[in-house]
Amino acid sequence: MRIYLVRHGETVWNVEKRLQGWKDSPLTDNGLRSAKRLAKRLQGIRLDRVFSSDQKRALITAEIIAKDRGIPIEVLSSLRELNFGSWEGMTISEIETLYPLEYSTYKTDPDRYTSVGGENIEQLFDRASKALETIGSCGEENVLVVTHGVTIRALMTIISGQGMDGFAKIPVFLGTSLTELELTDKGYRIIRAADADHL
Repeated sequence: MRIYLVRHGETVWNVEKRLQGWKDSPLTDNGLRSAKRLAKRLQGIRLDRVFSSDQKRALITAEIIAKDRGIPIEVLSSLRELNFGSWEGMTISEIETLYPLEYSTYKTDPDRYTSVGGENIEQLFDRASKALETIGSCGEENVLVVTHGVTIRALMTIISGQGMDGFAKIPVFLGTSLTELELTDKGYRIIRAADADHL
């Protein structure tokens, strides 16, 4: 099985450096263009199944890529972004000012991070693992998965066989960047990660 793992296109809050989490903001014109470029890049690949987070920014990205393919988009809430609780809608600089210790813990020691009204990293890993089980057991050859920056970090940490300590080492991938994975009986192989040649 080949899995084409994609982060949603750039949003208004991405540009404003605001945390989105379970909240949403619209794709920018650049985000829409990038999704169309990725759709063109993937034109020659037959997609058998499309999974997306249920959040609008991911769904719209998935719709652009899957357009004219006649494939229904299957929504998985387990692919949602990390719920940042009270931080959602705030800029990074605001969070650093108001929650310096908590934000530092999130960045450098994520397994000790405790969200105010949201999820911790362990909860995200549980969801991401369930998403991988669903995707891996679908029985198709080529699968597109559209999700979010922090969720992709969790997925890549799990796929690469690292513990939660590895999460802090994985960067947030660019919007519409392409990560290609191969799943065999022996596990996952990363063919390419965060490829943005179409941008």
